[in-house]
Amino acid sequence: MTRFEKLFESFEGADCALITSDINRRYFTGMKSSAGVVIAFPGKAYLLIDFRYIEKARATVTDAEVIEAKKLYPQLMELLDKHGAKSVAIESETMTVKELNAYEHFFSQIHFVHDDSLSTAISALRMVKDENELECIRKAQEIAEAAYDKILCFIKPGVTERETALELNRLMFELGAEDLSFDTIVLSGANTSMPHGVPSDKKIEDGEFVLMDFGAVYNGYHSDMTRTVCVGQPDAEMKKVYNTVLSAQLAALEAAKAGMNGSELDRIARDIIDRAGYGSCFGHSLGHGVGMEIHEKPNASTNYKLPLNEGAVITVEPGIYLAGKFGVRIEDFVILTENGCENLTKSAKSLITL
Repeated sequence: MTRFEKLFESFEGADCALITSDINRRYFTGMKSSAGVVIAFPGKAYLLIDFRYIEKARATVTDAEVIEAKKLYPQLMELLDKHGAKSVAIESETMTVKELNAYEHFFSQIHFVHDDSLSTAISALRMVKDENELECIRKAQEIAEAAYDKILCFIKPGVTERETALELNRLMFELGAEDLSFDTIVLSGANTSMPHGVPSDKKIEDGEFVLMDFGAVYNGYHSDMTRTVCVGQPDAEMKKVYNTVLSAQLAALEAAKAGMNGSELDRIARDIIDRAGYGSCFGHSLGHGVGMEIHEKPNASTNYKLPLNEGAVITVEPGIYLAGKFGVRIEDFVILTENGCENLTKSAKSLITL
């Protein structure tokens, strides 16, 4: 069954679906491009794409008929007439008001459904990864972990955060990454208390934590991991905080399974950090979905009351951040199964001292 067929099994909000976002267009067609429009009807889908991509599209796209886009709006109108469509659903999460206004102006006789129904249906499909998607995610993680193994030999006193981040990026590309999952985070010392700080020219010093949050993209799919290591020997407070975060993460990993609410999983890790006296220092959610985007549904957060889907890939990343002193985050990501989870992150989590 194609992804288009799966979409129309659950979506009945309009006669057809107009898919214009780069990510979802790639999800349904398997082709990366910066332009193009998919219009899908029950039983038939079309990719309209311009001359720059037409040769590649005709060679690679199998689940949609490829049409060279020369006069997009008239061509779309022909397809709507051909299929007798009177209503079109759009992606409410990604289409701009300007784009919607242009479509509604040209297609004045067509009703555009701009509630969340199409975006919600696509999101539900994307939450559950098939084997091909999981293989890409595993490969992306293997690349990131191989780069991590190598960067440990690079980190030493006198090297800056920025130099370390650049080297980590270089290693991921060298090892086969298509792209970076996001701007790599490398922080040291007091800067590690900022969960999403930006690498600076600060030099790494002896006795400091170094926090690295990074990921690789492979065939459109992301990985995500965080490790906190220490250059030299940590003091007693640093050890206590690290072990608290590790205990919280291990408990959440042990409990994680499909069917539990995202808020329930978040609470398992949060309670451990609360009992250790650091509850106010864990200000972000436990985790988020990962796939073709680095942040996608489902979430493991205090506000996510929905069940976590079997086949979803989510991060488990508790942290403690002591402003002006240091912070610790440990992040793995897992595939949720009926009876537990498969951890895709193999790197050791005991405190590494360099």
